[in-house]
Amino acid sequence: VEAFRNRPLDSEHYTFVWMDALTMKVREAGRTVNVHALIAVGVNADGQREVLGLDVASDEDGAGWLAFLRSLTARGLSGVRLVISDAHAGLVQAIGAALPGAAWQRCRTHYLRNLLTKVPKSAQPWIATLVRTIFDQPDADAVRAQFDRVVATIEARFPAAAEHLDAARDDLLAFTGFPREIWRQIWSNNPQERLNKEIRRRTDVVGIFPNRPAIIRLVGAVLAEQTDEWTEGRRYMGLELLAKARLISIETDQHDTSQPDPTPIAA
Repeated sequence: VEAFRNRPLDSEHYTFVWMDALTMKVREAGRTVNVHALIAVGVNADGQREVLGLDVASDEDGAGWLAFLRSLTARGLSGVRLVISDAHAGLVQAIGAALPGAAWQRCRTHYLRNLLTKVPKSAQPWIATLVRTIFDQPDADAVRAQFDRVVATIEARFPAAAEHLDAARDDLLAFTGFPREIWRQIWSNNPQERLNKEIRRRTDVVGIFPNRPAIIRLVGAVLAEQTDEWTEGRRYMGLELLAKARLISIETDQHDTSQPDPTPIAA
C-alpha cells in the first residue's frame, strides 16, 4: 500500500480529477474521533481512470486539501484542467493554489440535494425536475439559456432558492467548457460514489479503527485493487475526446488571457 500511495504519477497529464473525503472513526488519546480520508482519482493520458492518492486528515479544511494536493503534484500530478467534487470546505482555494489552470466543477447531484433543502418538501420534485432540464440541453449555449429560464421560473415562487442557484452558476456549468460527449462523465462525482460504496462496504465491518495507519492499510488496499481493475478494463475516455478536451480548454485559456479587462458599467 505504501508503494502504491507513493508511486510517481508519470502520466503526461491528468486532464480530469475527482476528489472526495470520507469520514472515518478512529481511536486517539483514549477518545473516538472523526478523521477524513482524502481520495483523488484521475484520468491519465491513456484514457484510463487511476487512483492518484490517499491521505488521512484531522480536518476537512483548506489546509488539509492543500497539503494533499501538494503531495500529489510533488509525485508528478500535472496538466489538470478540471477538478470535480462536492463543495468541500477550502478545496476550491486549494485547487487555485496547487493546480494553477484547473477549473472546479461542483457535483450537480450533491448540489441539487443542497438546493432542495431551500424549498418546502411539496415543491422539491418540481424543483428537481426543473434543474435537471438544465443538463439535458444539446450544447453549451442552450445549457446557459436554460439555466437563466430555470432561475427566473424558481424566483417567482422561491426567491431565496433562485438566488442560491444563481450564485452556483459558474461552479455548476464548468463542464460546458469541454466536449459534449463527455459531459455525463465530468458533471458530477458519481464515478467516485461507486468507489466510495466499495470502501464503505469494507470499512463498515471495522467500525472504529485503532489508529490512522489502519485506515491507510485497508482503504489503500481497496484503492490499489480498483486501480488494477481499471488498468485492465476498457478506457474510461477515448483518446480523441481526451485530446479534444485538452485543446478546447487550452484555447479557452488563451482567449481569456488575451482579453482586456471589461470596462466598468456606470451606475
